[in-house]
Amino acid sequence: MSDYLNHQVNIHDPAFVAHYDELPLWSAYAGALLLRHVPLRRGCVALDIGCGAGFPLLELAQRLGAGSHVYGVDPWEAALDRARAKARQWQVANVTLIPGDAASLPLPNESIDLIVSNLGVNNLADGVAVFAECRRVARPGAVVALTTNLQGHMQEFYTVAFAALESARADHLIPRLQRHIEQRATIPALAAALEAAGFQMTRTAEETAELRFADGSAMLRHWFIKLAFLPAWRDALAGPDMAALFSDIEARLNAHARHAGELRLSIPLAYLEARA
Repeated sequence: MSDYLNHQVNIHDPAFVAHYDELPLWSAYAGALLLRHVPLRRGCVALDIGCGAGFPLLELAQRLGAGSHVYGVDPWEAALDRARAKARQWQVANVTLIPGDAASLPLPNESIDLIVSNLGVNNLADGVAVFAECRRVARPGAVVALTTNLQGHMQEFYTVAFAALESARADHLIPRLQRHIEQRATIPALAAALEAAGFQMTRTAEETAELRFADGSAMLRHWFIKLAFLPAWRDALAGPDMAALFSDIEARLNAHARHAGELRLSIPLAYLEARA
């Protein structure tokens, strides 16, 4: 029943990147929140941290117009190649893609007016260093605009997972799953990190999106769930009984879906804006 546990993917495979499209499921939720609030000023120089395959980089570049320029930085070089191909196809000339780590930006001091990151803070290996670099390249008055999912996301899944752990008497796995949950961002923690780097918080906005599936079987086999979430769940619940545990989680999710008519997973999102 838990065949999805064997899923493996090589994100550097050009064939994978050529078909990679996470926008309908994930990036677009937070990206729409970002694009509703981010200040758009003609003639600005912007930076997208963790731009991946080009969203929201290319959309932001078009909305800012030809008089602006947007840099995108990401260590995922294959995705940057796809972003370049999109830019050529869409005739978006005001972008520059930079392969590398945002903790060491090849940009001059005080050269950027707007810094954005759509869900990128979830993947930063060294957030302190990245925010320090953002402050270094930010001009006086520059804006940092971030979106992130928050602690409490997919609470419906985790409630079922904890119930399965208790039923299996796998109490030793409960702290591991709890630590995994607590790694997610909170608004106070992100605000404190930005302020420690030298930015002043100016506003926040919150909303909750929903991921809807027919049942738990559909959710656990969805390609993006297997790519972005399943590896961390496997790590948190690893052990000799993992397959049986996931089978129980799947069955419980399916029972919930039968009762409710479908499976809905809530995704709390936040937009944070700060100024240098």
